Amino acid sequence: MTQATRRALLGAALASPLVLPRAARGQGGFPDRPIRVVVPFSAGGTTDMLARVFAQRMSEGLGQPVVVENRGGAGGSVGADVVAKAAPDGYTLLFHNLTFTSTTAALQLANRAPHDIERDFAPVSLAVNVPMLLVASQSVPAKDLKEFVAFARSQPAGLFYGSTGPGSIMNLAGEVLKRDAAISMEHVPFRGAAPLVQEMVAGRIQFGGDQLSTALSHVRGGALKPMATLAAQRSSALPDVPTVREQGFPNMELRGWNGFFAPARTPEAVIARLQTEIAAAAAHPEIRRRLAEVGAEPVGSPPAELRQAVAEQVAQVRPLIAELRLQVE
Repeated sequence: MTQATRRALLGAALASPLVLPRAARGQGGFPDRPIRVVVPFSAGGTTDMLARVFAQRMSEGLGQPVVVENRGGAGGSVGADVVAKAAPDGYTLLFHNLTFTSTTAALQLANRAPHDIERDFAPVSLAVNVPMLLVASQSVPAKDLKEFVAFARSQPAGLFYGSTGPGSIMNLAGEVLKRDAAISMEHVPFRGAAPLVQEMVAGRIQFGGDQLSTALSHVRGGALKPMATLAAQRSSALPDVPTVREQGFPNMELRGWNGFFAPARTPEAVIARLQTEIAAAAAHPEIRRRLAEVGAEPVGSPPAELRQAVAEQVAQVRPLIAELRLQVE
């Protein structure tokens, strides 16, 4: 081998790492520092609780701390925007729920959307399915949604219903119920499910709802009354509570879910690593036991399933939001 040939081979060897695709460089050691999971609501609600359950198990699998950070406001849009504008490296994730679709659609229709749910985020995994549960305070003389509607019609001054913020799924459900049942209710938004539930238990808000886990302990303890679930089937956690469709309100039916998102353009290798650990957490016996206790169904899906769920729900809620003119403050 001539000296010139050796120099050429050495030069090629030294240069070869520089021509690797960007996604293939620097990912071998992922993660090498803590990962932040942004929950776009205040602490204490279903989404916050589920994020912490998954984060604890993911920390063990990834070998790095997975830290939950609550960034509430604007029906979840504030926290979501933090992630949309974060570096696409897998170290900042969003853990959101079905309200993500309604708030995004409302902001887009008002031409005020700081981000796009399908363009600015990379789905990582559908973590769990959790149905939405409509509840009433103990002061309401009703045992289900039909009776609640009859009671609301008898109140000329109207009632108050609460949600996790303007443009949220509960805001949408409340307005659809007002339209379809021809009743009067005034919307009271909160920065998260925990303060909403507190006000309902205190009796200052007569009607509201969030994902089932948020109010389940209060329902089982008798502090709140379950009116209906928004899911297609009854929940195994509350099998005696009928769905909205069973009670004559099919337009309120929505799939309840919680999932992980990364900023758009996050490398596929990083997405795959994160999804593997989310799926492992969802399959862990202790995690499954804890989720079953709060009426949540573990999933841990590939990214494509979450992408499809989001696309289908955006298509479902967008015309309703346009008709009802829901706005996000």
